[in-house]
Amino acid sequence: MSKVTVLNDKLEKAGELDLPSKYAEVNPHNLYLYVKSYLASLRANTAHAKGRSDVSGGGKKPWRQKGRGGARAGSTRTNVWVGGAVAFGPTNERNYFQKVNKKQKRLALERALADKAAKGALFATDSLTIESGKTKDANAVIKKLGVKDALIVKDLLDEKTLLAYRNLANCYVVDVTEVNAYLVSVFNAVIVEKSALESITKEG
Repeated sequence: MSKVTVLNDKLEKAGELDLPSKYAEVNPHNLYLYVKSYLASLRANTAHAKGRSDVSGGGKKPWRQKGRGGARAGSTRTNVWVGGAVAFGPTNERNYFQKVNKKQKRLALERALADKAAKGALFATDSLTIESGKTKDANAVIKKLGVKDALIVKDLLDEKTLLAYRNLANCYVVDVTEVNAYLVSVFNAVIVEKSALESITKEG
């Protein structure tokens, strides 16, 4: 069974919590499909090449069809000419959307949490609020746990805590309603408030 490391106010290990056993039994393919869909949705879709109908010019046949000893040509704007069109190039009309249904999103999150817990990288504590709103205090939390980077999950995200964490390149703070399988997977550690963890596990 996957274990969640419980931290006290000093961010020291104070015990363990059990994640629901079904989390570890979820097929990892659900997580793969969700992450694939999430990354696809982030694509800017700005790559665009001009086709034959988009390139100006080329209305006149460059030379006669026969008799000059060279290859025939009907336009100076084909893809074999400099300044011509691109054959089968990318267009910004492409749709990268990949559907993942609600149940699959939930299964992906459960599997991501189970994987983090199995690695000993899922931590729970009573509160992650930074009252001072200072980045150095937020950085101290990450340094105390000795993790490379971390996802901070709060039950209710307040402005002071957001201000404290947003300038740190190695962590990201979200409200419990914003947490998803991709964010859980991409960070080396996940630190979550107990109330937020209860909300997440209750949904399943």
